[in-house]
Amino acid sequence: MALVTSELMLEKADREGYAVGAFNVENMEMVMAVIKACEELGAPAILQTTPSTVKYAGLEMYHANVAAAANKARVPIALHLDHGNSFDLAMQALRIGYTSIMIDGSKLEFEENIALSKRVADACRPSGIPVEAELGKVGGKEDDMSCDDPGYTDPDDAVKFVKETGVTSLAVAIGTAHGIYKGEPKLDFERLSEIRKVVSIPLVLHGASGVPDEAVKDCIRRGISKVNFATELRIAFSNGIKDYLKEDPDVFDPKKYCAKGMANVTDLVKEKINVCGSAGKA
Repeated sequence: MALVTSELMLEKADREGYAVGAFNVENMEMVMAVIKACEELGAPAILQTTPSTVKYAGLEMYHANVAAAANKARVPIALHLDHGNSFDLAMQALRIGYTSIMIDGSKLEFEENIALSKRVADACRPSGIPVEAELGKVGGKEDDMSCDDPGYTDPDDAVKFVKETGVTSLAVAIGTAHGIYKGEPKLDFERLSEIRKVVSIPLVLHGASGVPDEAVKDCIRRGISKVNFATELRIAFSNGIKDYLKEDPDVFDPKKYCAKGMANVTDLVKEKINVCGSAGKA
């Protein structure tokens, strides 16, 4: 089927108490591996590219790749700009055909974040493209952006932010971090519950790679409707290739060692789909 927007996916997940897995993809192989897992489990999915991924091959290349795979898929697939770092990049993704946009103004002052997020939401609304924004600061490193001073999302600020921006989903900061955790993350579950009480749009959990499964499930029970996975997928794909090359260092056909990386990604995505509770929800 053709690419769909993420809005109906997330609204359904919000109503029914599960989350949609959002998987960052770096190349054609990861796109195919993620969709294979989704088809096997009958799960909808959001495939994501960050600014550095886009810089590597271009918005057109990733859109064409994911759109071609989605056209053959038996499950709904959305293509999302993850951590869009400027109005211009968001508009480029919109024009090219991305079906979901994130604008990340979380490093800006509160009112500046509102202004930027509203500008993107207003521009995307006529096309029916949903917009995710971030309030608070998720720690760690994502792409070329790093945050050593994470700040939690304030529920009262979240109410004002959602009302004034018109965004359709909100990434919240409750103690997760991008990248590799050095220890087990300590999440503020009660804060998430308080945000859910006062914010009606779907909530998003960033930095879920490395968060224990039970903690992710608890977040979903408390109102998370979209869970982002990136670092673990990159590790799985890379480790598959490394393992194959270790066994056969003379191999020269990329299809052979990439197949091992793809198998690793498919297995991991199936695990995450089951954590999110989205199997059979396509």
